[in-house]
Amino acid sequence: MYRAAGSRLRSLTRNVSETRVIGSTTRFASTSVAKRSSGGFFSWLTGGKSSQIPPLNIPLQGVAVPPPLPDHIEPSKTKITTLPNGVKIASEASPNPVASIGLYVDSGSVYETPTSSGVSHLLERMAFKSTTSRSHLRTVREIEAIGGNVSASASREQMGYTYDALKTYMPEMVEVLIDSVRNPAFLDWEVNEQLQKMRAEIGEMSNNPQSLLLEAIHSVGYSGALANSLIASESAINRLKSDILEGFVAENYTAPRMVLAASGVDHEELVSIAEPLLSDLPKVSRPEVPKSVYVGGDFRCQTDSDNTHVALAFEVPGGWHQEKEAMILTVLQMLMGGGGSFSAGGPGKGMHSRLYLRILNEHQEIQSFSAFNSLYNNTGIFGVHATTGSGFVSNAVDLAARELLAIATPGQVDQAQLDRAKELTKSAVLMNLESRMVASEDIGRQVLTYGERKPVEHFMKTVDEVTLKDITAISEKIISSPLTLASLGDVSNVPSYDSVSRKFHKK
Repeated sequence: MYRAAGSRLRSLTRNVSETRVIGSTTRFASTSVAKRSSGGFFSWLTGGKSSQIPPLNIPLQGVAVPPPLPDHIEPSKTKITTLPNGVKIASEASPNPVASIGLYVDSGSVYETPTSSGVSHLLERMAFKSTTSRSHLRTVREIEAIGGNVSASASREQMGYTYDALKTYMPEMVEVLIDSVRNPAFLDWEVNEQLQKMRAEIGEMSNNPQSLLLEAIHSVGYSGALANSLIASESAINRLKSDILEGFVAENYTAPRMVLAASGVDHEELVSIAEPLLSDLPKVSRPEVPKSVYVGGDFRCQTDSDNTHVALAFEVPGGWHQEKEAMILTVLQMLMGGGGSFSAGGPGKGMHSRLYLRILNEHQEIQSFSAFNSLYNNTGIFGVHATTGSGFVSNAVDLAARELLAIATPGQVDQAQLDRAKELTKSAVLMNLESRMVASEDIGRQVLTYGERKPVEHFMKTVDEVTLKDITAISEKIISSPLTLASLGDVSNVPSYDSVSRKFHKK
């Protein structure tokens, strides 16, 4: 019996090895073994009864194979509709079954006053709570019922509220999103609950020194609106109440300052659903943008830590409205790169950037060393952040100054480094835009900033046109502005502000 079974297995092996694939656009019977027996492999092996099944070269009846996908699919265009009151609705179609919808508002901490200081931080936490038409519990239940996901984010110049779910639920998504932004109830007990959570959040901020350092750079580097912190202070938490939230929303959440943006939806359907919910917003003129002036400065905060976090920063005049310079700056950040001491694990973690090769690879005392930037509509910050032991902090500052001066010196950056940085910039942009959430956010924020969404090919072309002369020119422009020096941790060995500033402004 075993010998007979072995013979049949060898025969099976020959049958499988001799099977050929015939055609690529027609669906055929699955295997030649199935042809020989309706009782399965075991039945055929033991000599069970056979029945004829169509061979692989005969199409299955009633099975239609879809046509192959084209080699190139034209990307969807962003469509924008402006309602009579000034609200903009922008979207792009996508074959993705999930839609991402966001409501973006030209509002943030730059619009805060001494009375409303910290309100943007609180509004972020109050998103999707009780409204005048539904309780917080009902909102949560409705979101969970369709498997949705909501989030809110506050920045210095914009607020964003997003909702992701299957596109078949677009009417429910739009209604809940707009209701949550337009009609918040700001119940006292909900506000107080979030204020308590904000206190706990502030207490844990010591675990995120990079965020604290960035806030410090803005507070001393700017005079005016951009100096307003995104993190509410203890005094602001003690002062914030429901009526302050209501007043801030009524003043700033107006029609001309709103954009409803979506990725993965039909534009006409989105407009038909959203227009009745947004058309009654009052049409009012946009207020004058609060002024901010970059002045530079020195910030030091002594904490119980063996490490020191230090940053050297300068102004980037023009911001996003100087589009070409903004893209050159993005390439410059990729060129400098950097990262943490644990980022040496392999390709793709910054190991080819200048700061990795010239700093992290040469100085084991440094735990992290990286370039950063924060861009706004008309200005921005660019600099280098380092984390090291307090005994090496003076050297780290010297190294940061050396690298910033080097990129502003002709001949210090070669073409191979620039080409690599340009390719990294383009790949980062394109890979991020593969996410529907990022695409939706990109639509909303671009329409708020430019009044339109520029095609991605436009930015790719701008990156391709960046030259070594552009890198040198923008670097010279940056370091000619006043220095902002910020440090946190054991700051006893941080060099004086004047001594560091003289490295850049010897005259």
